[in-house]
Amino acid sequence: MSTKKNVLLIITDQHRADHLGCYGNTVVRTPNIDALASKGTRFDKFYVATPICMPNRATLMTGRMPSLHGVRHNGIPLSLDATTFVEVLRESGYHTALVGKSHLQNISGKPIKMGLPDPEPDLEVPPEDLREARRGNLHRPVYNQELPKTWADDSFDLTTPFYGFDHVSLVVGHGDGVTGHYRRWLQERHPDPETLIGPDNAFSTDTACPQAWKTRVPEELYSTSYITDETCRLVGEYAKSESPFFLQCSFPDPHHPFTPPGRYWDMYDPDDVTLPDAFYHPETEVPPHLAALHADLQAGRADATGNTVAGVTDQQAKAAIALTYGSITMIDDAIGHILATMTSLGLDDETLVIFTSDHGDMMGDHKLLLKGALHYQGLVRVPCIWADPFQENAPASTSNLCGTLDLAPSILSFAGITPVNGMQGKYLSDIASGVCERQMVIEDNPRRAYMGLPSNFIVRTLMTNRWRLSLYSDVTWGELYDLEDDPCEFHNLWHKEEYSDLRMMLVEQLLRSMMSLSDTSPLATGHGP
Repeated sequence: MSTKKNVLLIITDQHRADHLGCYGNTVVRTPNIDALASKGTRFDKFYVATPICMPNRATLMTGRMPSLHGVRHNGIPLSLDATTFVEVLRESGYHTALVGKSHLQNISGKPIKMGLPDPEPDLEVPPEDLREARRGNLHRPVYNQELPKTWADDSFDLTTPFYGFDHVSLVVGHGDGVTGHYRRWLQERHPDPETLIGPDNAFSTDTACPQAWKTRVPEELYSTSYITDETCRLVGEYAKSESPFFLQCSFPDPHHPFTPPGRYWDMYDPDDVTLPDAFYHPETEVPPHLAALHADLQAGRADATGNTVAGVTDQQAKAAIALTYGSITMIDDAIGHILATMTSLGLDDETLVIFTSDHGDMMGDHKLLLKGALHYQGLVRVPCIWADPFQENAPASTSNLCGTLDLAPSILSFAGITPVNGMQGKYLSDIASGVCERQMVIEDNPRRAYMGLPSNFIVRTLMTNRWRLSLYSDVTWGELYDLEDDPCEFHNLWHKEEYSDLRMMLVEQLLRSMMSLSDTSPLATGHGP
């Protein structure tokens, strides 16, 4: 076997664990991802650090929780002062490349209208550069490199290395209207791309699914195809080098809006889709935040056309699931092509292949769609497959708890490199073998007010092998679920007297877990008491 130790990290967007065949789904067709799982270890209880794009992607890059790396919610770019595992690989001689979605910086230029602090009218406001406790300088142009308006200038290109990536083929956004390097690739292949993209140009919008249309962008010109072509091209280049590579292949699908192209649009019939068991939440046992969303649905106020969780009908949920399956199968076909290319180049015996996602989607669970600060399993549990050709007798699967936090140190360990001081994750190899056991903490710091909760409320969740406990700021209630007897998380045990001792024990465990995630970086620079 070769001594080169390459890494291919494949990441999808808003993709829950049970939307893969290898995780038990009997409808969606994912033969290539399933085959990858058969060659490695499938992590069955793999949890995000937070169920939203930018903070969890920043955790993937840094191996640190959002409360430490500073990306508490979408809209805060990851500081260029943060050390990423990709930078460490690069300094160790790796070729480093990102193809597809990054979302480490803002991808929307819309002004912030919600969640801002109210000024005190009788007090003087400090100078602009002294208003924040941390001088991040996050408004500099170098933090605008993923904004669509930046890419409107055809002469613009990213400053590299970009968070450690020497090469970036960027895709910005979601659906068929994505931009970045992809849009320039599309313009080279079609005389007028603007006539293809968006609902106004679509073949059809005839679906019960909110924010969905059958795009005019053909399969071969869709962003999934671009990412596939670019990934295969780079793999071919790196195969000629004596140096190892780290390549992140990052698909922006199956994230909303739902625009799978061509045959993938109607590959799955909503009538053939079975609603998830968790759709049928008992009306007599609804926690307050979910009750608020259900009330909006019943009153006709639910709006699933944005980015935030909203109530949906059974037909809307089925249509969304069917279109999501189409996008997933297109990605699976793409992955099959990429893996076949690697095999043809003789790279399959020297490349660690990882598959994961940045967070899930409610996808009908509890009559909801999209994502929000409700830490139900469909949102916080994502797939992770670790196929290491150098590891003999790896377990086929494990139910030991792990998550996004563990990827950075695990990849560095695979490459023979000591993790950076301040990384908080564990080695996935140790977790799979049972050497390391622990509980998981999930953080959430939404900026906007919704679900009956005020702006900037805070959620902290403890996930154990059996229990899920969630605490919310500003309210007297919480959540406690027995995942063994109640996998759909229907029966909140928080206020039940017979579970009061267990609740207090889990609250203490949450506190101790949060203490264990305190920062250890930087180290002291001088002697003291």
